[in-house]
Amino acid sequence: MKIPKRIQPLVDDGLVDEVISQLMSGKEATVFMVRCGEEIRCAKVYKEANKRSFKKAAQYQEGRKSRNSRRARAMEKGSKYGRNQQEQAWQNAEVDALYKIAEAGVRVPHPFGCFEGVLLMELITDENGDVAPRLNDVLMSKEQAIEDHQLVMIYVMRMLCAGIVHGDLSEFNVLVDEYGPVIIDLPQAVDASANNNAKAMLIRDVDNITTYYGQFAPELLLSKYAQEMWALYESGELTIETKLTGLFEESNVTADVDTVIEEIKAAFEEEQDRIQRIAEANEID
Repeated sequence: MKIPKRIQPLVDDGLVDEVISQLMSGKEATVFMVRCGEEIRCAKVYKEANKRSFKKAAQYQEGRKSRNSRRARAMEKGSKYGRNQQEQAWQNAEVDALYKIAEAGVRVPHPFGCFEGVLLMELITDENGDVAPRLNDVLMSKEQAIEDHQLVMIYVMRMLCAGIVHGDLSEFNVLVDEYGPVIIDLPQAVDASANNNAKAMLIRDVDNITTYYGQFAPELLLSKYAQEMWALYESGELTIETKLTGLFEESNVTADVDTVIEEIKAAFEEEQDRIQRIAEANEID
């Protein structure tokens, strides 16, 4: 096929030898199958900011900090240089996340680098060597659904242990090869400790995946993996070895603000009385 304009620089530099076909076009990128030497890989071409339809991007970028102070100031001011730097940060976020969560034991495509807004990475294939299907195109038995759902929950947990929440996880962002689920599409990955939306995104990610697998195994719909994970994460007890149960009991006790304030006042008055008694005792002495 004709070489896309954005991939041409990679062809010129010898990073890509041939563009075979377009695999998909999504809200933030278009993915092509390319040949690099003797290997077949993916080339993910990120769309420019004004052409992306990804909603509420600011929510995902919250907490992403640049180590370069000049770059950070430019990004805050929204200058042309700053916008360019923000685009690079958006693109590099996926590469960084892929390396980080792969190290934590999550199955993801292996990245080969991001060049001029084009991410080269491993092509995930099925047992016949064809492009692996997305989860939403896969039908399965109840037993397989339970097994694969458990595995994806482990991957989500390991991502959280690495300080990352996918942020857009669904049956459309999971591939299935002969070994099971593979997590893809992470440019919107968020910092679990620095983004105020992280918990809500985690719950949404888990709900999306659980709803899909729940078609084949309805009992999964009763699980509370996201709430269990987040509670353990907040308490510092979550590790990659944690055995998840999917059970979690929400606290139904709401704080009685007036009672708390009264208790604080009572404690303060008691302390003042104690100080007064000590002062009077010292005067007597």
